Amino acid sequence: MKKLIFSILSISLVAFYSHVQAQDISQVVAQCAAATDAVYLKDYVVNLDASTPGGAPNQARFALMLSKNTKYRLSVCPAPNSEGEPILQLYDMNVMVGSTFIEATGKDFHMFDFNCQKSAIYHIFISFKEGKAGEAVGVLSFVKRL
Repeated sequence: MKKLIFSILSISLVAFYSHVQAQDISQVVAQCAAATDAVYLKDYVVNLDASTPGGAPNQARFALMLSKNTKYRLSVCPAPNSEGEPILQLYDMNVMVGSTFIEATGKDFHMFDFNCQKSAIYHIFISFKEGKAGEAVGVLSFVKRL
């Protein structure tokens, strides 16, 4: 009987914690999307473990189709409990066409605009500075037709 009660209590705590985590990240998505005057299109939620020392940083990769003659806004927001500072990069094939972190200057930005000149499949990469662990949300928004 004690094992049954302990099992039920454990399952309840895990379910409650999962529900709280889901609420937290949904709030981050809402705040990140509301931080811009553009029209929300899609969000990309990532939760990455810390990278191994000396190894390549862990990153999440998402493919998306963008339309020609359209201005998009890409933004990234960390979750409140995130250790690392998120970096969002946009690639066309193997060429980076936008980033929230400018390596040459060391400056971070919360968002950047991308004027899409060709309809194609692009890739979003989200990682964390110095390979730290973290949770973040990337948001794709529509700004205007060019």
